[in-house]
Amino acid sequence: MMLTYEEKLNGDTAWALEEGGMFFERRSAVHETLQRLTKSLSELEIDYAVAGSMAMFLHGFRRFTEDVDILVTREGLAKIHEALEGRGYVKPFAASKNLRDTQTGVKIDFLISGQYPGDGKPGPVVFPTPGDASTVQDGIRVLTIEKWTELKLVSGKLPSRRRDWADIQDAIRALKLPRNFADRLDPSLSEDFYRLWDEVQTDVGDF
Repeated sequence: MMLTYEEKLNGDTAWALEEGGMFFERRSAVHETLQRLTKSLSELEIDYAVAGSMAMFLHGFRRFTEDVDILVTREGLAKIHEALEGRGYVKPFAASKNLRDTQTGVKIDFLISGQYPGDGKPGPVVFPTPGDASTVQDGIRVLTIEKWTELKLVSGKLPSRRRDWADIQDAIRALKLPRNFADRLDPSLSEDFYRLWDEVQTDVGDF
């Protein structure tokens, strides 16, 4: 039975430390999965955009992650499963919309255009069509920093997803986002961004 990437990390501390170092050198299993998958999506002419932590990595904010998040349309997802499932990729379980890379064990989570982030309830922000909210970084289509921030702001409203707000604050520091960056976001999210930005300015540094 295939060991998942998470199981490999948890089962061998020395390997996990080595893999962590390789991640920041862009040589890890996660990067391998990202490169192979996005190449296949481009060849299949499927509209996509990298989301989540790997999107921020490509924008220049480095943080380790165990999986790959990909934004696709519902039609694109159907085409992905038709073309790739059983050909180097398998579902984690029968009813899953996601896939796992059989070579690396890395999980691929798919976000669907038109659905709502966070609690899934209708609101002013939706998962966009990839081509309308992405740019190219290192030859890979990736969510714009504006759309990434919007989705993280909505998701972080859930108590169980506060890490998403911490990600935004890390991005504010690393990318030096100005306070008026809020003007480039959906107006419903301005106050949340201002609050997170202001908190970053009160950081006192390391103890």
